Amino acid sequence: MSEAGGTVAGRKDEGLLGLKNIFLSTPSYNLSRILLSVIFLWSGISKLMAPQFFAVIIENYGLLPDPLTMPAAIVLSIIEVLAGLGLLADIRGSLAVVTGLLASFMVILSYGVWLGLDIDCGCFGSEDLETGAFSGLRSTLFRDIVMMLVIFYLYFWRYRQSMAPKPLTNLFRSLKKKEA
Repeated sequence: MSEAGGTVAGRKDEGLLGLKNIFLSTPSYNLSRILLSVIFLWSGISKLMAPQFFAVIIENYGLLPDPLTMPAAIVLSIIEVLAGLGLLADIRGSLAVVTGLLASFMVILSYGVWLGLDIDCGCFGSEDLETGAFSGLRSTLFRDIVMMLVIFYLYFWRYRQSMAPKPLTNLFRSLKKKEA
């Protein structure tokens, strides 16, 4: 079945090859990385704007003693913001920190679902729209699984392209050059 310009099988191969090319393209990598970084920045900043609310959420999970909930709320939020900024600038180690944070959040959410906790996840501070509580924990866990798939894609892309993110020292050097 030849048609002008190629065969039907040829077009099928082009379609798959085109999808592979899009999947392995630099814009796809950058878009995925930027979207993930924006989510972590939004989450961290919203928690920093109302750390008392996030401390109450942490307390509701019952994993830390009361005196540690406020420091944990602030430290976790700061780490989220720094990791989001690092991922946005594609700094070495930031994807690993995001992976660790997300894996920790998934374990804690799974714990909440397992216990049947009827609480908010606290993911995006006091303005979080997930008011369904227990069902919110399940949907949040699903959302985190999707974000983890994006992280796996980013690692795969880096491996496939033999690309390493920039060391933090490069960022400082470029800032010094701009000052001079």
